[in-house]
Amino acid sequence: MTQDLPEDARRPRWGRRLAAAGALLALVSPWWGPPLFRRMDFFRVREVEVRNARFTPPDEVCQRLGIDTTFSIWDDMGPLEERVATHPQVSGVRITRRFPSTLVVRLEEHLPIALVPSRDGLRAYDAAGRALPLNPSRTPVDLPIVQRPDSAIFRLLGELQAGAPGLYARLNEVHRVARDELALDLVAFTVRVRPDVGADRLVQISSVEAELVARQVRVQELDFRYRDQVIARFQ
Repeated sequence: MTQDLPEDARRPRWGRRLAAAGALLALVSPWWGPPLFRRMDFFRVREVEVRNARFTPPDEVCQRLGIDTTFSIWDDMGPLEERVATHPQVSGVRITRRFPSTLVVRLEEHLPIALVPSRDGLRAYDAAGRALPLNPSRTPVDLPIVQRPDSAIFRLLGELQAGAPGLYARLNEVHRVARDELALDLVAFTVRVRPDVGADRLVQISSVEAELVARQVRVQELDFRYRDQVIARFQ
């Protein structure tokens, strides 16, 4: 997303040529070039382009930059990156300049993996158990529901999101049945697992399901709590 700063103006062709010449001079004269160009109105920031902002509102990124049209693209980007990095949805940021007057902000974000009910509605969490500022009513997301924060469930969902996205997309809800048992509610049936189960084990769900479909059997529950075997309970 691109946002214009106040007092934006179109630049004639000679302006673009001057920008290219300025960039070239800066490369060949790193000591005196940037300090000189920093004082030129031509290189004042007039546009901010925010990239990879899937869950972070670009206007919030621009607010954290805290700049106006007195800021030059030759100024130090370090403080800007530090300010944007304080946003709780952002895990990393890199800011570059595009001549003559644009800042390009590239984000890395904490990925939401579950929604947990709270007094204020559903709240998003990532695989590390970090509560995120993402507002599901403003940024619609299709995530499984977890009734309360649970590190084991968040870890498992993070592994599934990264290693078995097809299975992860089918999850409606994950809840703890007992200390050593979790229930994964899929669209068609429930899967019971131990809290320490890995995504590599759960990818077997697809092959088990395919075999049951071939037998024209409708399953109600698959039990993956036992090593080297799967128990199917039918409807």
